[in-house]
Amino acid sequence: MLGVGLDWAEDRHDVALGLPGKGVIEQFRIDHGPDGMARLVARCLALEPDPAEVRVVLETRHGLLVEALLDAGFTVLPVNPDLVARRRGPAKKKDDAEDARICCLLALDQFVELRRLIPHGETGAELRAIARDDDRAARDERRLGNRLRADLLAVFPAAIDIADGDLAAAVFLHLIERWPSHAELAAAGRDDVEALARTHRHGWPDRFADRVTAALSTPRLAVRPELARAKAGSIRLAAAQLLLLRTQRRTWHRRMGELLLGAPRTGRAKQPKDPKQPKDPNPGNAFPGGEIYLSMPGLGDRLAARVAGEIGEHVEQFTTPNALQCYAGTAPVTRRSGRSEYVVARRLAYNRYLGNAVQQWAFCSLQQSAWARTFYDTKIAAGKNHHAALRALANRWLEILWHCLRLGVHYDETVHTTNRTHALKPAA
Repeated sequence: MLGVGLDWAEDRHDVALGLPGKGVIEQFRIDHGPDGMARLVARCLALEPDPAEVRVVLETRHGLLVEALLDAGFTVLPVNPDLVARRRGPAKKKDDAEDARICCLLALDQFVELRRLIPHGETGAELRAIARDDDRAARDERRLGNRLRADLLAVFPAAIDIADGDLAAAVFLHLIERWPSHAELAAAGRDDVEALARTHRHGWPDRFADRVTAALSTPRLAVRPELARAKAGSIRLAAAQLLLLRTQRRTWHRRMGELLLGAPRTGRAKQPKDPKQPKDPNPGNAFPGGEIYLSMPGLGDRLAARVAGEIGEHVEQFTTPNALQCYAGTAPVTRRSGRSEYVVARRLAYNRYLGNAVQQWAFCSLQQSAWARTFYDTKIAAGKNHHAALRALANRWLEILWHCLRLGVHYDETVHTTNRTHALKPAA
C-alpha cells in the first residue's frame, strides 16, 4: 500500500508519499497539468504497482485533479479540511507542505475510517452539474429581481403597477428592456405596446396595453430626469439578464426530466403519475431510480434532479439510512459530557447542496402527503421551530427514499401510512 497526501491549489499541488511502517518518505511539488499528473502517477506506480492500493487523501471531491486521479485507478479518499486543520498542532500553522504530510499520514492510518470516493457516472455527473447550475441561477434570479425592483421604485414606479406583482413575467421584461424609462414608454404608442405583447404570446394583449396606459396616466411623484437616464441602462441590463436566465432554466428543466426518465416529457406533465408520459422512453438512458425519485411527494423534475444528482447512481455506498442522513446533514448530533447531554441540530460537515434540497423537499411535501403534514404539526406542537420541524421531516423522507432505492420500488403513500400506523401502535 502507498499513502499519498495532496494539498491542492489552482496552479500547483504539494505531494507527500508514504509507506506503512516508514511514514512519509518523500515530498515534492507538481504543476497542475498533464506533465505534473504524469510525473505523480509514474512515481506512485514505481512505489506501488497496483493502482488500487494507492490511497490518495486530499481536501476536495470535485475538479479535474480528482478526475485525473480516478482515471489512473487510484483510491481517492476526500476529507473535510477541518480534519486536517485539527492535526496541525498547537500553533495551528498553515503550511501547504505540512498539510500534504498530514494527508499522507491519514492515508496510512488504518484506524481512521475514510469513505472512498465513488465517482458519478455520465448521467449522474451531468444531472448534478445541471441541478447545481439551476440552483445558482435561481439565486441569481432573486438577486437580479430585487435589484430591478429597487431601480424601478427609484426612477420608474409605474412599471411596478404594470408588472402587477410579477416582475419575472416574460412580457413585462421584454417591455422594460425595450422601453426602460417612463418617458420612453410614454412616447411609444399603444399599438406598439399591444404588438409587443402579441409577439411574446401574452394571452390578452389589449388588456395588457390598457394596464400600461392606466399605469402611465396615474399621478406620481416627480423623478429627476438625469437619474432616469442613468438608471435606464441598469434596468435594461437586468431585464435582459432575467430573460436569459429564464430561457436557460427552462432548457435545464427539460433536460432534467429527460435524464431522470430517459426521454423528454410530452405536454406539461410534472410527475410520472400524470397522464402525459415521456415519448418513446429509454430506461437504459435514464438515471437509475429516476422514477422512484419522482414518485416521492414534493419532488418534481428540478428538485428530484437536485436530490438524485447529489446522491448519485451508487446508493449502495450508503450502507444504512443513517449514513445518507448524515451525508445530507439532517441527522442530529448528540453530545454527552459528564451529566450534561444536548443535541446539536445541524451538522457542520455535510453536503450543503443535498441538505438544502431535502429541506425544500420536506416543505413541498406538506401539501402532498397527509402523514408529512401530521408529522410537521406534531413537531411544531412539541415546541420545535419551523426549520427544525422541516429538518426532522427531511430526515424521515431520506430514510424512506433509501429503502425505496435499495428495494427498487416506487413510493406508495398507503403502504407507508399503514406501516407507520403499525409501528406507532403501542405494544399490547
